[in-house]
Amino acid sequence: MKRQVEVFTANCPVCDPVVKKIKELACDTCEVTTYDLVRQCEDKTCLDKLDEYGIKKVPAVVVNGELLECCKDSAITEMELVEAGIGQS
Repeated sequence: MKRQVEVFTANCPVCDPVVKKIKELACDTCEVTTYDLVRQCEDKTCLDKLDEYGIKKVPAVVVNGELLECCKDSAITEMELVEAGIGQS
């Protein structure tokens, strides 16, 4: 059975080592697809997948349609920013 691995990246110094490591670890049964969100994909399906998988940060890794636990941290919220004092004199 093939293992579908999808990597969402911003093609940055934080993302690039993750992409490299996944490619190093991939075996014959792994099909790795990398989505560079800066360039986006031709048909924009990569943007739809962000919503589908609930991706809030990059790099993010999805295996067989499941976002890995390490990639599930929530996005930055307005409440957290305000609580940190941003926007307050």
